Amino acid sequence: MFRITETIRFCYGHRLMDYVGKCARLHGHNARVEVVLASPTLDRRGFVMDFDLLESTVRRWVDDTLDHRLFLRHDDPLVPVLEAQGEDFVVLDHNPTAEHFARQIFQHIHALGLPVVAVRFWETDTSVASFEP
Repeated sequence: MFRITETIRFCYGHRLMDYVGKCARLHGHNARVEVVLASPTLDRRGFVMDFDLLESTVRRWVDDTLDHRLFLRHDDPLVPVLEAQGEDFVVLDHNPTAEHFARQIFQHIHALGLPVVAVRFWETDTSVASFEP
């Protein structure tokens, strides 16, 4: 099995509801996402997928969907305040955890028809969540 991994970095903000600790406060992260593709065969050029094409495909979606965005759970008390101020943020049905981001990114890449086998979402330099079906 051939595997390739592309790394994308971006920034985002969030806070966690029903949580006791620092992450209960509004804060931001410099995230790193590792996208792993796998294939038993290579294309005519000898690639699982061209790194540049993979990077640009994932980067475009990350920039449009995740980068420099604030993510809050639907029942966060900040939601109505930020809405009243016309602020741009994303409301989720669940806590904006690294685990959920890993799954969301995996599902998007899979829906594009790419042979993704894993997504690792580094929330910090020492904390990583992964999603593999």
